[in-house]
Amino acid sequence: MKISARNSLPGTVKHIQKGATTAHVTIDVNGLTVTASITNESVEELGLREGSKVKAVIKSSDVMIAVD
Repeated sequence: MKISARNSLPGTVKHIQKGATTAHVTIDVNGLTVTASITNESVEELGLREGSKVKAVIKSSDVMIAVD
């Protein structure tokens, strides 16, 4: 698979919480947690289950930093 996004983090699906239309997929990336919000349909099409090996692909034109 080739993609244009520069940030691809390999990880393992730890939890999938389905809502009415959107699922929150929690991914363990080397001990850090990344959460993706995707459609329930995408969860099914990708065959996602807890324990699935995935890549969290992050595509963003801006990264913001805040401090108190």
